[in-house]
Amino acid sequence: MQVKDVLAYLETLAPRYMKMDWDNVGLLCGRETKTVERILVALDPFEDVCREAISWGADVIVTHHPLIFQAPRAITEDTSVGRCILTLAAHDIAAVNAHTNLDCAPGGVNDVLAERLGLSEIRVLNPQGTDAQGRPWGLLRAGSLASMHLETFLALVKERLHCPGLRYVDGGKAVSRVAVGGGACGDGLRDAFDAGCDTFVTADVKYNQFWDARDLGLNLIDAGHFWTENPVCGSLADKLREEFPGCLVKVSENHGDCINFW
Repeated sequence: MQVKDVLAYLETLAPRYMKMDWDNVGLLCGRETKTVERILVALDPFEDVCREAISWGADVIVTHHPLIFQAPRAITEDTSVGRCILTLAAHDIAAVNAHTNLDCAPGGVNDVLAERLGLSEIRVLNPQGTDAQGRPWGLLRAGSLASMHLETFLALVKERLHCPGLRYVDGGKAVSRVAVGGGACGDGLRDAFDAGCDTFVTADVKYNQFWDARDLGLNLIDAGHFWTENPVCGSLADKLREEFPGCLVKVSENHGDCINFW
């Protein structure tokens, strides 16, 4: 098996046409013809993941976030991205990613997040189209759960996502119809409200967005970028193991969130 086979499989899971126009996905470092026996999966292709890939003997790292967002002017040791590229290239390790296409894809980041939070009757909010199997795709998801107090749901979110803390605003409603958007999806709060949701779980929420949610009467929960997206790594690793049974696949054991709470 080669890197190009991993790329082809990722295209079936999260087709390139589902990505945002500004995004950068696919093979960003390495050779398509590189033989693959070990795959390391992580949310980010940061230096800790690169070092782990070397020590474990990985042939390719598959991440959600891209190694390169914008074309760098130079590849040197002066930047973290430069050090990562030089490190991976020196050890012939490829870097592959599926970013906003995996956010939008059926079974991707936001379906996994909705399932992790125990939602049922999960659907795509504002579908952008349908895939080759006729399934709707788009960024946000919405679903239902048995009605509960907001405090009870906050505890559930923190437990299910293993996050160290939450930021939230109380919209004054019980929780039963929930929208989710892993990562920085605060701009979708109006979509969640218009869809009849009483609660929206996302990350990287801005100050004014909390106030907007409060004015709308929408419970808004910021559970952290890392914690709302990281669950997809386990799901992605399981799919890679099933597709490539001859390969060793593991989720990074060292990578985590750099944000701390005092």
